[in-house]
Amino acid sequence: MSLTPTAELSTLAVHPALAAPADRAITLPDLRRLALPSLFGWYGLLMGSWAGRLPAIKQGLQLSHTQLSLVLLCAGVGAVLSPQVSSRLLARIGSLRTLRIAGLMLPGVLMAAAATPSLPLLMVAVLVLGITASTFDVSMNGVAARHETAQGAPMMSRLHACACAGGLAGVTLGSAMAAMQVTPMQQFSLLALPLGGLLWLVMQGMDALVGRDAPCHGQASHADHGGHADASAPHARPPASGPAFVLPRGRMALLGALGLLGAIAEGSIGSWSSLFMKEHFGASDAMAPLSLSAFTLTMLVSRFCGDPLKTRYGARSLVCAGSALAAGGLGLAVLAPGAITALAGFALAGLGLALVFPFVYSAAGRESKVALAGVATMGYAGSLMGPPLMGAIAEGLGLQATIGCIALLAAVMSLVASRTRLLQ
Repeated sequence: MSLTPTAELSTLAVHPALAAPADRAITLPDLRRLALPSLFGWYGLLMGSWAGRLPAIKQGLQLSHTQLSLVLLCAGVGAVLSPQVSSRLLARIGSLRTLRIAGLMLPGVLMAAAATPSLPLLMVAVLVLGITASTFDVSMNGVAARHETAQGAPMMSRLHACACAGGLAGVTLGSAMAAMQVTPMQQFSLLALPLGGLLWLVMQGMDALVGRDAPCHGQASHADHGGHADASAPHARPPASGPAFVLPRGRMALLGALGLLGAIAEGSIGSWSSLFMKEHFGASDAMAPLSLSAFTLTMLVSRFCGDPLKTRYGARSLVCAGSALAAGGLGLAVLAPGAITALAGFALAGLGLALVFPFVYSAAGRESKVALAGVATMGYAGSLMGPPLMGAIAEGLGLQATIGCIALLAAVMSLVASRTRLLQ
């Protein structure tokens, strides 16, 4: 089955003698509507599969915790550098071509990372992975933000929920492959062909989707506020000259600050919540990771519900209230008398923080591709600095103080969101 225009998908051609009556015409859904959710889910599945095999890669190369931290640092550096690449590609060749290039590279880069025989080569491969994955991420969110604006209806939260669901599926797949003694290289090799085919199918739908929204021949091509025409649209004008990448400033600075703080909070919870449960409450090895599971599951639920809530209450109110809820949830975890209460606190934190990135990316994407790349850089910088920063606090003051600091960050996010007029 291919993703083709509605005219070719809406009816099922059969022999005239067997044709159904007109009032019983067999119709198929408009598969173009599945293109964007599938793209986000595809990305989440791929990156979740990588995260799920990190322990096996660490064991295979006999890496210490410090060496693995260096490897992950390379991924963060690549993510911070990626907007320098993605913003130029978006301006010159358009979102869809950038997506194709980065998407086709991703499975190959994962195989290269899994096949590296030494730490230095793994660090280089993971640096390239950080650049490639983040370029794909920025391009994907740019397409989604532009389509959301064209449709006049919020959809970014639901799309990020699809990525979250794909990530959970990827981690589960990695665990299953590990249980079957399948090496990371074998797993990524097995995934390369089907995932490549799925990407081709999804990009066919993206062509139809963006093509429908693109201006007709003879009209001015769509340009973002930064002056860059979308080269994926037919007959698009060459991009205007100007900076390919700038850090957020002016009104965009508050969006960048939200991205930075949100990334620090999410990354720090992911890195330290399980250890907090184990050391502070004496949770078992089976129970300690439930803090991250509770955080992730409520985040998934919140993102699936986020778009209709945005229509009713507005993005600024939701991010402001959600950040305050996250601060309260993390405060509950810090002051909890037992592990079960702490789990409830982390669940509240996931519920509150879930809508920050979808709505911040949506607001930045409405401004321009350059703005989106700049805000994404702030987010990647937060992902890079957050866990080590909180680790330093944990070393000096303990894990309870660390979680308390994340709660304070969430409270600051609520204040920043209340002053961010671009959140709509």
